[in-house]
Amino acid sequence: MLRLGVVSGQGLLRSFFQIFLRPSKYRPFIAFRVEASSRSKIENVQFKVRDYHPEDFNTLWAIDQSCFDPEIAYSRYELQVYLRRPGAFTLIADLDGQGLQARNNGPLSKEVASSQSSILAFVVAESSPRGMGHIITIDVRPAIRRHHVGSALLNAAEHRLRTAKCHAVRLETAVDNASAISFYKRHGYDVIKVIPHYYSTGVDALLLEKNLLSVESSS
Repeated sequence: MLRLGVVSGQGLLRSFFQIFLRPSKYRPFIAFRVEASSRSKIENVQFKVRDYHPEDFNTLWAIDQSCFDPEIAYSRYELQVYLRRPGAFTLIADLDGQGLQARNNGPLSKEVASSQSSILAFVVAESSPRGMGHIITIDVRPAIRRHHVGSALLNAAEHRLRTAKCHAVRLETAVDNASAISFYKRHGYDVIKVIPHYYSTGVDALLLEKNLLSVESSS
């Protein structure tokens, strides 16, 4: 559960800022992740973290729409742009074979059980040649929040960024998003500064950073 905001503006300037400069969205609820071959449990249901495939796109977009308010949720075009940015990667939290069977038997909430997809959550992040990583968005299905899927995704994204020689990672979240701020602080992120009027609603954002070389990811 995590994502950034849309900066207010009009015309070409607004479009440029949203598509090329907007960092990531994040909401009051959290969603995150781990390594591409790792498995974890949610209510005794196992899931794996894997890389994104093009056929996942429609499901990711639908999850994003369910996670964020309309003024912040990505359009299809915006999400496609972020997925294709140089240095970007996307990781998926996906029910594995046992998880699919459990879903069909009903231990998960109705939202997940009724879904035609086994995807629980995803994270989009990117690395830069200067060694700075960036979390663009972390989206977790509402029914799966608070079951450590977001933590698993965040850990996995940080691991991938370390592999890409990133020494630190940054992200943005709203100043009034208490649960997101608490989540990131638990995972070793520190507030660097406030970005005034970052969101289209006029709400300020916090820029947070984590040193990837000196701090190990929380599990």
